[in-house]
Amino acid sequence: TEIGPADSPAFLKLVASTHVFARVTPIQKLQIVEALIRRGEFLAVTGDGVNDAPALRRANIGVAMGSGTDVAKEISSMIVTDDNFSSIVAGVEEGRFAYDNVRKVIYLLISTGTAEVMLFVAAILAGMPLPLLAVQLLWLNLVTNGIQDVALAFEGGEPGAIQRKPRHPDEKIFNPLMIQQTLVSGSTMGLIAFAFWFYLINIQQMNEIHARDVVLLLMVFMQNVHVFNCRSETVSTFRVPLSRNWILILGVLLAQGIHIAAMHIPFMQMVLHIEPITFREWTQVLILAVPLLIVMEVFKQVRRRRYPEA
Repeated sequence: TEIGPADSPAFLKLVASTHVFARVTPIQKLQIVEALIRRGEFLAVTGDGVNDAPALRRANIGVAMGSGTDVAKEISSMIVTDDNFSSIVAGVEEGRFAYDNVRKVIYLLISTGTAEVMLFVAAILAGMPLPLLAVQLLWLNLVTNGIQDVALAFEGGEPGAIQRKPRHPDEKIFNPLMIQQTLVSGSTMGLIAFAFWFYLINIQQMNEIHARDVVLLLMVFMQNVHVFNCRSETVSTFRVPLSRNWILILGVLLAQGIHIAAMHIPFMQMVLHIEPITFREWTQVLILAVPLLIVMEVFKQVRRRRYPEA
């Protein structure tokens, strides 16, 4: 049956309202693909024969069957070697898991960096000494936080990822959710750290060297806590099973252990300008890191109520 020119309004309306086309020619397949792409769809086309070649080439992703012709396999982006359509679904799911993990690592990196910037800016505006030395900042980003970044990349896939609506092809990683959660978590960490620095210097009258030591430990603790927030952008931290990523648990313990060890090794004490702290101070900074978890739990809860479909 003739279905009309590909750019005609009638044809575009037909494609938008129809789910199944049968007995179409290779040119008509191509026209259908072009019409769907013109509507803003990100299209995958499967095929195995020479007659599928034009549509496979025009689609965003051409998927050829392993038993198909050489022509179909040559021009396709992907080949399903077992000829099983469920393998395509599994591939899409793995792709979503990988994309989610990239977002989580970026979220952790940018939010902790935002916190450090806010801490320094607040200290400068208040006319106070710098809360961290350059070498301490490098240690914080490259060693303690660096271990957790790598471990977070091994996070297992979240259930229901395949049921999510496809994101728009033009959507960037820094979408509204990423921006919001980065600002909220970064601001919380930065303000807590600055308030503690202000308390140590102006109220407790602690010397700057030891105060930096304690603030550095606080930043390490907040990064230890925040990495659990980053395990899911929408689900509560307490509902994400630890068994999904044992490597992350080991990474957090390792990051904290390395920093504590550095405080007791003479060479590292000299390089980082740190010293051992008391158990009371250690407990104090641990408690100060907890509000970050509470704030992000509230943020996730509010966002779930506001955008229940997300």
